[in-house]
Amino acid sequence: MVLKLCLPALLALLFSLTSASAEDVDLELVFLADSSGSIDTAESMFQREGHARAITHPDVISAIRQGLLQRIAVTYVEWGNASHQDVVVPWTIIDGPESAKQFAKDLISAPRRARGFNAIGSALSKGQQLIESNDIRGTRMVMDLSGDSANNWDGVPIRLARDNAVAAGMVINGLPILCRELDCGGRPVSYDLEKAFEERIIGGPGAFVVTARDRASFEMAVRRKLILEIAGYEPAFPERFGFEVRYGATAEPPADPSAN
Repeated sequence: MVLKLCLPALLALLFSLTSASAEDVDLELVFLADSSGSIDTAESMFQREGHARAITHPDVISAIRQGLLQRIAVTYVEWGNASHQDVVVPWTIIDGPESAKQFAKDLISAPRRARGFNAIGSALSKGQQLIESNDIRGTRMVMDLSGDSANNWDGVPIRLARDNAVAAGMVINGLPILCRELDCGGRPVSYDLEKAFEERIIGGPGAFVVTARDRASFEMAVRRKLILEIAGYEPAFPERFGFEVRYGATAEPPADPSAN
């Protein structure tokens, strides 16, 4: 039996099939940027500019175009206390220079709204919710959390949020802010920030912490990390990238009241 379809019906079928796959991407990526009380205006813009320059870099665009679907979905969220997780730029499909430039433009121009004491766990929970509630299907699901502290003062416990996200198939990578310049608040001096990120925050297969030492290397760290995440493999010979990579511990970190 030959199935006959009229032209309108055929076009409708083709449109529905195209629409069904229109939001398939190689990677769903949530940028979670610290906007708590310890982050001043310079550090907030420091993070935004670093991400904007990284996402538009030719090496990142090239990495995207080498993927199976040749596009990724990204959103940028600034977090403060448990009530402040601001979606600065909503989910955006990046498939080339123009869409990357538009994302960067939207990121730089948006006002800062999130503030308050650290609620890292709530930020991770927000990232998971954004991934699970969108209409995008990514081959991989990743959250990148940047910040100048690994302590939690409000909201969902970090460990609970991290474990929930990992159980849902997501990877959490970390980018501690180590800015030492005069217009930046600096890093914690009472503990090893990179190690705290490694033990308390990151999780999932191949999760890692990237360390950048100054403003210039921050953008490069974001860029290289993006390339690794887009490509879907773990960094080898990280010293060639100009920054340090530290992997998460496989065992549960010891209980720490400040990590709740």
